[in-house]
Amino acid sequence: MSYFAFPIGINIFAVWDGKLLLGRRKGAYGAGEWGLPGGHLEQGETMVLAAARELAEETSLTASGFAFANLTNDNNSIEHYIEVGFVAEGLAGEVALMEPDKCSEWRWFPLDALPPDIFSGHRAQIASFRKGVPFVDEKSV
Repeated sequence: MSYFAFPIGINIFAVWDGKLLLGRRKGAYGAGEWGLPGGHLEQGETMVLAAARELAEETSLTASGFAFANLTNDNNSIEHYIEVGFVAEGLAGEVALMEPDKCSEWRWFPLDALPPDIFSGHRAQIASFRKGVPFVDEKSV
């Protein structure tokens, strides 16, 4: 019997005053689409530490804590991912473009007026977050 390993994506829901922070992807799959701050879970890293690291590395924001939001079995994209979402609590700092080779801009969008061109790997996760659904194991929400 063979086993397959799936990448684990750690994504952050940074919400401020009813607005969600999204970045326009650049130089990778989904370039030009809007996505959540986040990245891959690294070997030996806890998920919460990965969320803190990715948030700071990409946006310069920090958070006093991270609460589990949802888990998505994303088998719609080119690669099969397990996406774990966390809500950043106690956001601090100013948003900055820390990785200009990976993201062209960060922007706050009202949760009820998100852009139509959401990164395919984050669509189901964002939709489930907006609905308060903690687990998605389907091809659509």
